[in-house]
Amino acid sequence: MRIYVGNLPYSMNDEELRNIFGQFGELASAEVIMDKFSGQSKGFGFVDMPNNSEADAAIKALNDTEMKGRKLTVNEARPRAERPRGGGGRY
Repeated sequence: MRIYVGNLPYSMNDEELRNIFGQFGELASAEVIMDKFSGQSKGFGFVDMPNNSEADAAIKALNDTEMKGRKLTVNEARPRAERPRGGGGRY
C-alpha cells in the first residue's frame, strides 16, 4: 500500500521517515519529497508498505500525531491525477 504522509517537519529526511514507519512492519520505500530547485523538503512524502494490514496499523497509529511541532496527516495515497502536458509557451 502506498501511504501519503503530509505536514512533515521540513527538517525530516528519508531515513527518519523510514525509521518511523519501520516500527510497523516491512517497507518497500520511504521518500520525503524535495523541491528540485531549492533542495528543501516540500513537507510531505510517501511510504510503500507491501503488507496492507501493517500499512493500516501505521496509518491508524500515526495519523494526527505530533512530530517536531507539526500534526501529521497520514492516509492511503490517492492515484495521481492526469495533468495536461505543456505550459507557458507563446501563442
